[in-house]
Amino acid sequence: MKILLFRNVIWKKKTAGRETGRCMSVAAMQALHRLRECRLLCDAVVRADDGAVFPVHRAILSACSPYFLALFTTTLHSREQSDVLISGVRSEILLLLIEYAYLRRIDVTDGNVHELLMTADYLAFLGVLQLCCDHLRLALSPRNCLGIMMFARRVFCYKLEADARRYLLRYFVTVATQSDEFLHLPLDELNAIILEDELNVKSEEAVWDAVLRWVNYEPDQRWQHTVKLMASIRLGLLDTQFFLENVKDHPYVTGNEGSRPIIIETLKFLYDLEMIAQRDGEVATPEIARPRVPHEVLFAIGGWSGGSPTAFIETYDTRADRWIKVEEVDPAGPRAYHGTAVLGYCIYVIGGFDGMDYFNSCRCFDAVNKTWREVAPMNARRCYVSVAVLGETIYAMGGYDGHHRQNTAERFNHRTNQWSLVAPMNAQRSDASAAALDNKIFITGGFNGQECMNSVEVYDPDTNQWTNLAPMRSRRSGVSCIAYHNKIYVIGGFNGISRMCSGEVYDPAANTWAPVPDMYNPRSNFAIEVIDDMIFAIGGFNGVTTIYHVECYDEKTNEWYEATDMNIYRSALSACVIMGLPNVYDYIHKHRERLMEEKRQKILLSETARHGQHRTALPDVHLMEDNDDMLEQLGLMEHQANNNLAIPPPPPPPLPPQPMEQDRN
Repeated sequence: MKILLFRNVIWKKKTAGRETGRCMSVAAMQALHRLRECRLLCDAVVRADDGAVFPVHRAILSACSPYFLALFTTTLHSREQSDVLISGVRSEILLLLIEYAYLRRIDVTDGNVHELLMTADYLAFLGVLQLCCDHLRLALSPRNCLGIMMFARRVFCYKLEADARRYLLRYFVTVATQSDEFLHLPLDELNAIILEDELNVKSEEAVWDAVLRWVNYEPDQRWQHTVKLMASIRLGLLDTQFFLENVKDHPYVTGNEGSRPIIIETLKFLYDLEMIAQRDGEVATPEIARPRVPHEVLFAIGGWSGGSPTAFIETYDTRADRWIKVEEVDPAGPRAYHGTAVLGYCIYVIGGFDGMDYFNSCRCFDAVNKTWREVAPMNARRCYVSVAVLGETIYAMGGYDGHHRQNTAERFNHRTNQWSLVAPMNAQRSDASAAALDNKIFITGGFNGQECMNSVEVYDPDTNQWTNLAPMRSRRSGVSCIAYHNKIYVIGGFNGISRMCSGEVYDPAANTWAPVPDMYNPRSNFAIEVIDDMIFAIGGFNGVTTIYHVECYDEKTNEWYEATDMNIYRSALSACVIMGLPNVYDYIHKHRERLMEEKRQKILLSETARHGQHRTALPDVHLMEDNDDMLEQLGLMEHQANNNLAIPPPPPPPLPPQPMEQDRN
């Protein structure tokens, strides 16, 4: 047989102009594999338990596996090892690993990944081990994440175990309601999970329900564990009525004497919470009422405040219901009427206005490294710009360049750091708002230079075309829109006469609009985002003054609720949400043990100042009406379900209308 000769066996692999190391060329690997298949130049055989025999080149296996390197080079034997039996490994799996040593590719499937991973770990095929971990990581779902986590722990794949645990904590509610693996968790494992600060639950009711599902799977053996698991639930954060009716009086609790100290501690906390204003001295927040750590962080960036643009940045901690100032502001200066977009852990700040210049510049904030950098500028200056993200592409549409309202649109490729124009819109729009849904971009309302608009368009990137849709029920400039539960919600704005508190929702399937409940505060040029499965409206201009009020809408109850106000009043800001920040603790409320004391101080400061229209608080942060059961048990007055009720400070003095608002309208 003719022996193939080849040149350039070794080549330098380069990625984006950077050398990444020396690798075997594909041609060289294939040639060596053909030599093995033809049993040419082989100097050893590897055998499986079932009798299969594989001729190999010792140098090739030794280069791929430290196990084979040690086996073939050891001095413990008097003669070289050239006939090796690998016990406990099926021949099919062994062949896959041998072929990987030659070709550096392997077919990892759901059917073979567990056996392949354990064998790769046993024979020290580190590349295959990594491929198997990557396969399992991509396969994580609410139904299998617990099994993958436990398996990774057994085979000492600590990074995969950590990733699976992180996935479990993020999607705990879905895991607890859908996973059969959850029902088979050991007690200590379940207790460690629900004890985690990073457990992602909007309400502790979900944790209690998860515990009940686990106990009810084997009630005779598990009901006595209820008390231990109760101690890991933040009972002080439960709705008071829910605690009294569903926890305190549950048969698993009433039938267990060990639950009495926990019940008494929780009832005492609820009383202290209601009477907090009458307490003397600093009030600590007990463990049963300390909020967990959010998995999403909302950033509010820039805007117009006090008659000038601001670079102020603050984040919102949904669990503690607190705004936190971020010190790392953009050194390039403030901007307002801009847009923001998130890709990974980076926030892109696009266009805007600083009181003098209309920007086409774009800035990027790395939330992990806390650094700012300049990225490529847009093709046009865009103040009042509309921004949306589709996949990994940022779109910027319309806006005002200081002379003209624009109908142009462009998109940004962050990999090439380049903006490119797309098809122009059917209408000129500044001060509009855009959102992405179903791989399309919807843009709503705006101002065309003569009137506020109620028209709506949708962009399809596959066809590069804009299509007009059914118009909104109201004209809206300075409007905000967001994709939420597979629909487009359009909130607030200016109709040419006044700022609006109304909203409407668009159903893409029916091409129709329907009203949604009014906000408490009329506003235009405010920020909007979805976090904790609710729509948040942040800041804005109410027609008289810039405001710092924040409220949120929950589709399940079809109501707006109050959230804690921002630290400064501002309009023309932009907000965005980052999920899964590795340094999330840098952006949340750090002194969670002081939340009750902060609440007490706010109550004392605002007791005489609080007046005007009553605003509903968050659904899981509200005041209880008189509860006869509580009075009977403790002789207490009405009680409060949670320590996070936000009470705003006195309103700021009115400011004159902003120059930008007057100019636009």
